[in-house]
Amino acid sequence: MKRTARFYIGLGVIGALAVVALANVHLVYVAVTTQPDCVAHQKTAGTAAGVYRAAKSAC
Repeated sequence: MKRTARFYIGLGVIGALAVVALANVHLVYVAVTTQPDCVAHQKTAGTAAGVYRAAKSAC
């Protein structure tokens, strides 16, 4: 049975879609199973320019 170019193009498209789907599954898995550590920040409001603080500390 002779395989045509259409077959190989379809196979390539399916392979590319599989890679994209697996990458997205991996990103969702990592996002759901990890939690960042607490970051040190200012607890009091500052008035100086360029001083930022967390809106509400989760730690």
